[in-house]
Amino acid sequence: MDAADPTRLAEKLRLAFDLHEAGVALMRQNLRRRLPEATEPEIDEHLAAWLRERPGAEFGDAEGQPVPWPRPAR
Repeated sequence: MDAADPTRLAEKLRLAFDLHEAGVALMRQNLRRRLPEATEPEIDEHLAAWLRERPGAEFGDAEGQPVPWPRPAR
């Protein structure tokens, strides 16, 4: 199978989505354990904040120096 095979690319994308869903579910459980008195809407708020501002990945998951986006025209 070629690396650019559409079927293989679709499988990889599906896997990425599945992994994202699993990570969100794990974090939701983590929040429920850490905040046992929180209501479901409060858990949803904490989860949304975590997805926006994940500690350690404020500028994304890649190495390097953050740059403004879109980049200014030269």
